[in-house]
Amino acid sequence: MRVVIAGAGSVGRSIARELIRNGHQLLLIDREADGERVAKVPDAAWLQADACELSALTEAGVADCDVVVAATGDDKANLVVSLLAKTEFGVPRTVARVNNPKNEWMFDEAWGVDVAVSTPRLMTALIEEAVSVGDLVRIFEFQQGHAAMVEMTLPTGSPYAGTRVGDIAFPPDTVLTGIIRGGHPIAPSRDDALEPLDELLFITTTEGESDLESMLSPGTRQKREIDD
Repeated sequence: MRVVIAGAGSVGRSIARELIRNGHQLLLIDREADGERVAKVPDAAWLQADACELSALTEAGVADCDVVVAATGDDKANLVVSLLAKTEFGVPRTVARVNNPKNEWMFDEAWGVDVAVSTPRLMTALIEEAVSVGDLVRIFEFQQGHAAMVEMTLPTGSPYAGTRVGDIAFPPDTVLTGIIRGGHPIAPSRDDALEPLDELLFITTTEGESDLESMLSPGTRQKREIDD
């Protein structure tokens, strides 16, 4: 997979290093792509340019890449890069970093953003996921598909504890994608039964989240027991 990352600060460089380790081809665009910065990710290709310029994206070969990541510290720049990548070059997938949570509402398909990553929102979701049982926690949204990945730790009193996955009628447009049990991930089949305190991962519509939570966890919420 070929990935172009706009913004080679600490976030952009960290993403690049992880993707390179996973065997992907990387190009980083940054106005300050000097020797010192390039040396921090030597296995990536580099372009010293302003990623908000159409000419820079053309030179970077964005039209031939699979994913564009807008990872600068400037929300306006990330929106411009995403919009140009999607509308001018037809990039299949765009991922944009949200620096200020107040701007999150703009990171949608109108600006060419497929996936918006907000660090404050993600940290909040992970904190809630770590301490709650029975609450549906939104991990992130797929902007263009109007869907989200959500997580719930199944409470002991759930009416579906012990029920086979194939016997459960989940809300419309809801897919159980994974079960984490005892720290081990499970790809759920129809014959797997849900167990209390399973961590369940779903892809669902934003409209279906409340129905899913009411279905699996009616009544009082619990706090997760935390080992000392």
